[in-house]
Amino acid sequence: MKILRTADERFENLPDYDFAAHYCDVDNMRMHYVDEGPANSPPVLLLHGEPSWSYLYRHMIPPIVSAGLRAVAPDFIGFGKSDKPTAQSDYSYEKHVTWMKSFIEQIDLRNITLFCQDWGALIGLRLAAENEERFDRIVLANGTLPTGDQAPPRAFKIWRAFARFSPWFPIGRIIQFGTVADLSSEIVAAYDAPFPGSSYKAGARAFPRLVPTTPDDPAAPANRAAWDALVKWQKPFLTAFSDRDPIMRGFDKVFLKRVPGARDQPHTTIGNAAHFLQEEKGPQLAKIVIDFIKNQ
Repeated sequence: MKILRTADERFENLPDYDFAAHYCDVDNMRMHYVDEGPANSPPVLLLHGEPSWSYLYRHMIPPIVSAGLRAVAPDFIGFGKSDKPTAQSDYSYEKHVTWMKSFIEQIDLRNITLFCQDWGALIGLRLAAENEERFDRIVLANGTLPTGDQAPPRAFKIWRAFARFSPWFPIGRIIQFGTVADLSSEIVAAYDAPFPGSSYKAGARAFPRLVPTTPDDPAAPANRAAWDALVKWQKPFLTAFSDRDPIMRGFDKVFLKRVPGARDQPHTTIGNAAHFLQEEKGPQLAKIVIDFIKNQ
């Protein structure tokens, strides 16, 4: 397996991203993570989606830390400052779950508040369902846990085809397309920073095809088992979806109906935000997470 590592200088002087870098070894690869706040404080695990990286959480981390909590934001293998296998076949849904489980075990995260969006939800909800003893609560934003038993939205099918066939895969521009607000060229460049060439983008290209879209998908049984756990989940479960996400809009209702821990929680809809709502509404989301923890 050929593995690339983005040069450190690509990450110098990124806007609002001056967090110390931390690393751990996962399956003989280097995984990067941000770890801010007191080590003995309750951790908030911030899982990004695709094709973003921990830069997405730069406006949520400081207020979470200021509230006395610990903010932990890893980069998935293939993203951010983490190592990047160069073949799409090197990635699978199961591998991503295993890599992230190894990470939380290595730094021994417990009493976790999970905040997850997009692929952060596909991985994070599996982790929580399979390791419930490590998690205290969940905040789900613009994400779901597909089993392949329902057809995906048309917008997702278009996105999957683009990721598979388009010769042009501009990471920063994709983030811009998934926001309502206009992003500065510096911010777009920051999202591009981990990916100096096409060979670095295999993980980002692979993610859409790894989403279970048919009942016989290899990941479908494990996701159904995770749903079996979630329909019994009594711990606090909060949704914070945005109002202008063409792919995830409406999926929050599934969790409100099926997850017992979602009952009587202060669910909210984030106004005037699209898919990457952390980019647009980071401080607002951080306050939602902080209040959710403090008011339990």
